[in-house]
Amino acid sequence: MNIKLLAIGKTDQNHLQTLIDDYAKRLSHYIKFDLEVIPDIKNVKNLSEQQQKEKEGELILTKIGSSDQMILLDENGKSFSSVEFSAELQKKMNSGIKTLVFVIGGPYGFSEAVYQQAQGKISLSKMTFSHQMVRLFFVEQLYRGFTILRNEPYHHQ
Repeated sequence: MNIKLLAIGKTDQNHLQTLIDDYAKRLSHYIKFDLEVIPDIKNVKNLSEQQQKEKEGELILTKIGSSDQMILLDENGKSFSSVEFSAELQKKMNSGIKTLVFVIGGPYGFSEAVYQQAQGKISLSKMTFSHQMVRLFFVEQLYRGFTILRNEPYHHQ
């Protein structure tokens, strides 16, 4: 199985990007992982929130293959502990999915079209984090999940 993380907009904080890159490199020991950044939409000042979500949604959906399974990182999604998340990853791997795509939306969330095509939603927290920090937190949790599955000493209970 391949895992892809799609995110809107580049990370402009180098120290966060360095950490994201570190965890992505660690993840490569377990699974094929890609972080793909969809560029910010130009002239968003001229768009309503709804128009911005729809434009971002169109860009997101162009990146989803017909056999991909798409999971949205969404505040209204299901919450997991790290151990539960690792079990969910194992379940996805056992199901024969070729590519599992996690998506971090733009500042206003996702369009209705993206919600309709998604196969699930995950919430990282009830708190709100910057989109840049969510990338780091999520990539770290993916790494943690794989170390849990391998019984490696990274995660402590």
